[in-house]
Amino acid sequence: MAEHRGVRKRPFILLGVACAVVGLVLGIIIGFFAIPKSGTPWSAALTREGDPSVPARLQRELKPDNIRENLRTLTARPHIAGKEMDLGVARLIRDRWREYGFDSARLVPYDVLLAYPSRDPNRLSRVSLLEADGTVVVESQQQEAGISDPEAEPPFNAYSASGDVRGDLVYVNFARAEDFQTLVRDVNVDPAGKICIARYGKIFRGDKAKLAAQFGCAGLVLYSDPEQCVAEGWPVWPDGWMMPSTGVQRGTVQLPNGDILTPFYPANEYAYRLDEQDTNLPTIPVHPISYGVAVDILRNMAGPEAPVEWQGGLDITYHLGPGYTGPASSRKVRLVVNQDREVRTTYNVIGTIRGAVEPDRYVIVGNHHDAWVYGSVDPSSGTAVMLELGRALGKLKAEGWRPRRTIVFGSWGAEEQGLIGSVEFVEDYIRNLQERTVAYLNCDAAASGNFTLSMSASPLLQSLIREAAKKVPDPHEPSKSLYDTWRLKRPEEEGNPDTRPKINKLGSGSDYAPFFQHAGIAASSMSTSIDPAFGFGYPLYHSAYETFDLQDRFIDPDWTVHQSVGRLWGEMAVTLADALVLPLDVRDYAETLQKMTDELRDEHGSRLAAQNIGLDHLESAIANFTRATTTFHQSLGTVDKLNPLAVRAVNDRLMKLEGAFIDPLGLPDRPWYRHVAFAPSSVNSYAGQSFPGLADALFDIDNVNPADQAARWELVRRQLAVTTFTVQSAANTLVNNLF
Repeated sequence: MAEHRGVRKRPFILLGVACAVVGLVLGIIIGFFAIPKSGTPWSAALTREGDPSVPARLQRELKPDNIRENLRTLTARPHIAGKEMDLGVARLIRDRWREYGFDSARLVPYDVLLAYPSRDPNRLSRVSLLEADGTVVVESQQQEAGISDPEAEPPFNAYSASGDVRGDLVYVNFARAEDFQTLVRDVNVDPAGKICIARYGKIFRGDKAKLAAQFGCAGLVLYSDPEQCVAEGWPVWPDGWMMPSTGVQRGTVQLPNGDILTPFYPANEYAYRLDEQDTNLPTIPVHPISYGVAVDILRNMAGPEAPVEWQGGLDITYHLGPGYTGPASSRKVRLVVNQDREVRTTYNVIGTIRGAVEPDRYVIVGNHHDAWVYGSVDPSSGTAVMLELGRALGKLKAEGWRPRRTIVFGSWGAEEQGLIGSVEFVEDYIRNLQERTVAYLNCDAAASGNFTLSMSASPLLQSLIREAAKKVPDPHEPSKSLYDTWRLKRPEEEGNPDTRPKINKLGSGSDYAPFFQHAGIAASSMSTSIDPAFGFGYPLYHSAYETFDLQDRFIDPDWTVHQSVGRLWGEMAVTLADALVLPLDVRDYAETLQKMTDELRDEHGSRLAAQNIGLDHLESAIANFTRATTTFHQSLGTVDKLNPLAVRAVNDRLMKLEGAFIDPLGLPDRPWYRHVAFAPSSVNSYAGQSFPGLADALFDIDNVNPADQAARWELVRRQLAVTTFTVQSAANTLVNNLF
C-alpha cells in the first residue's frame, strides 16, 4: 500500500515542477518587457527630442537653382484644371516624390464639375460696345497680346451663367455691398436690368457676381483698373511687371467651395450628384476684359459723375450711367458668355514620409498645381518650392533621418475653380484628419513679390511662425533674419516696428480653407508680397503674362526669395514633425479672442445695449479661456517628458484645440463654414471675419427692412449664445479633471 501511495504522488510532484519552470520563464519575459530599458532604441525614441541638426541641414540643402528649374518645367505649357497638361503636372509631381524616396506617392482622383470657355467660333464670349445699327465700336479680345499659345484658354470667369444680353451700362465701382447701396440710396441710380461694370479688387470676384445679381444687374463686366495694377512710373509687361492694357484677370465666380454637385461629400464614383439647376451657381453672365477695352466702354457715359473715391486710373472722368451721352447716346453694351460645364476628373497628388514614432499624427504641407494659364506666381512658384522641399527632405531621409510624425505632402487639383481638390480630400477623409492632423501649412504663391513675408494663420500657430522666421536668413540682407525684416516692413502695429510682425486672419482664398474652417485643423498660409505702398497685390494676377520670365527677370532674379519661403516652410514642418511637445502656444489664442471681443464691443456695443443684449457672458467665457490657457501653458513646463503617455496627452489637447471651435451645424446660411471664431466675410470671401456668425447677423442691421428687424435681432442673440458656448467649451478642453 505504501508503494502504491508513492506512485500516486509522483504526477503531482512533476506537475509542480513544470508549473514552477513555466512561472519562472513567464516572470523573466514579463520583467524584460515591463522594466524600461533606457538603452533600447525604441524606448529612447518615445521620449527623445528630434535631431537638432536637421533644420539647419534642411536649410542648407534647399537650392535656388533647383527651384528655378522646377518653375521653368512647371510653366512650360498652360495647365488649367481637368485638361491633359494638368494631369501631366500631377504625374510629374508624383514621379518626383517617388524619385526623392517618399514612402508613398499616388494620384487621388475626383470627378467634379468644371467650367471652360467655348472655343466654338460662333459661341465666343465677349463684351462689345455697339452703335444703334449694331456696328461694333470696340470688342474684347480672345487672348492677351503677345500670347499665341493655342492651349491657353481665352479669358473667362468660371461658372458664369451663359447668356446674351444688351442694354445700358452702369458703373458700380468695386461692386461691394456699400457700392450698390450708394447707387440705390444716395444717388438714385438703379442697376436693375442694366449691364454693370466693376473694377476688380477689394473683395472676391464671386461676391461681386452675387451682389450684382442681388441688385438686379442683367450681367456683370469685370476689369483690372490701372489704379489696382499699374504703379505710376513703373513699366508694364513686357518691360516690367505691371499689367499692360491688354492684360485680363481670369478667375472663378463660384462661391461654394468644392465640387458644386456634391456639397459636403467627396465627388467619388458613388457620390450622389445634384442637378445643376439645384445648385447655387451664378445666375447672371459675368465676363472679364482688359482696361484697354474698358476705357472705351466707360468713356462718354451719362449720369452723375462718380464720387471722388470711385474715380480710377483711366484717363477719363468716371460717370455712373446709365447709358451714354452726346453723340454716343444711342450706344448699347452687349455681353455674350458661352461656357461649357462638364464633369471631369481632377487629381490630387498625396505623398508621405512616414513618422518613426507617431506615424498616426500628420503634419500636412500643401499647394495646388492647376493654373489659369502658366501660373508662374499662382501656384507654380509654390509648387516649385514644394518640389525642392520634398527633394531636400528625401535626401535627409536617405541619410538616416526620419520624422517623429508623418509628413504629408498634398498637391491639390482644381483649386482655381473653387478649392475643389482640397475640399474633396478633406470631405473624403475628414474623420481621420480631424483626429490625426497636427497642422496644415499652405503655400500657394510663394513669391508674388519681393518686399517681405506675408502670413495668415490660426492663432495657435503664430508663435511657431515667429520663432521659425527668426531662424531663416533674409533673402536680401542675410546678416538679418526673415523675422527682423518682416517686423520692420510689416509690423503688427502700423508704423511701429518695435511690435511683432503682422499675421493676418485666414479668409478663404486658398486650400487652407477646408482644413481650418470646415475640419477645425490649425492652418497657415505663407507668401512674399509686393510693397503695400503700391496699394494692390501682384499686378499680373491670373493673367497669361504669369510666365517664367516674370519671376526670372522681375520678381526674384536670384531665386533667394523662393529659397527663403522654402526654408521657412521646411522649418515649420520639421519642427512640428520632430518636437517631443508640440510648439503650439495656446495663449496666443486667448489674446486674439480678447482683441476680437474688444473690437466687437467698440463697434457694436451701444447698438447691442439698445436691444438689451449684453456681452457679459461672452466676456466671462473669454476670461475662463484665458485662465485655462495660462494654466495649461504653465503645466507644459512640468510635464513628465519621460512618460510617453503624458506627452501624448498634452499634445492631443494642443492639436485638437482648434477643433473645439467647430460648430457641427455650421454658420447661418453658410453651413459648410463651421469655425465659430474665424470664417471668410459673408460679403468678401478673401477677408477673414472674427466671430462670423455674429458678424453676419449684425451686418447692415440698421438698414434691414423694419418687418425683418425682430428676426435679425433674435439671430444676433442666438449667435451670441453659440459663440459664448463654443469659447467656454474650448476652455474646458484644456482643463484637467473637468468633472
